[in-house]
Amino acid sequence: MVFSYYSKLSAARKRVYQKSDGIHTVLLSDVAILHPLIPCLASALEQEDRIKVEEICKALLTGLVERLSVPRIRLRVLAVRPSTAGGELHGLYELEEGRAAVVTLWMRTAKHKRVVAFRSFLRTLLHEFCHHLDYHLYRLPDSYHTEGFYKRESSLFHQLMTEES
Repeated sequence: MVFSYYSKLSAARKRVYQKSDGIHTVLLSDVAILHPLIPCLASALEQEDRIKVEEICKALLTGLVERLSVPRIRLRVLAVRPSTAGGELHGLYELEEGRAAVVTLWMRTAKHKRVVAFRSFLRTLLHEFCHHLDYHLYRLPDSYHTEGFYKRESSLFHQLMTEES
């Protein structure tokens, strides 16, 4: 499946899109070491503890970058999502040359200021991490939201979740 913006891409960008679309899984070695972090993250979100959520997400990202041998990522967890007429921003990946990439997540919805559901929050973290993988693991010059991109996000999610999660 090709998303609507594909037709507006240059031939070179279409090749990047197609390469991204063709990558469906991210294989994690020794993923069981990360499993204990998942219920801790769910609990910290339920307790509405922003500091603890940020700490656990940093540990999770550290484990992911170590397993995939990609550069480290800085992380910020902020309170309420920013919103525009177009909707709420769930997460943000920022890459600046010569600096560690930064992922920003928000743990409360903009409209009702409720804590984001655990699975949505974890998927947002993994979504932003997939942008990092596009640049550093797959060496893509851009990171597009392709069907393959979303499959990679799901691949990571299902490896991290256990029956207890």
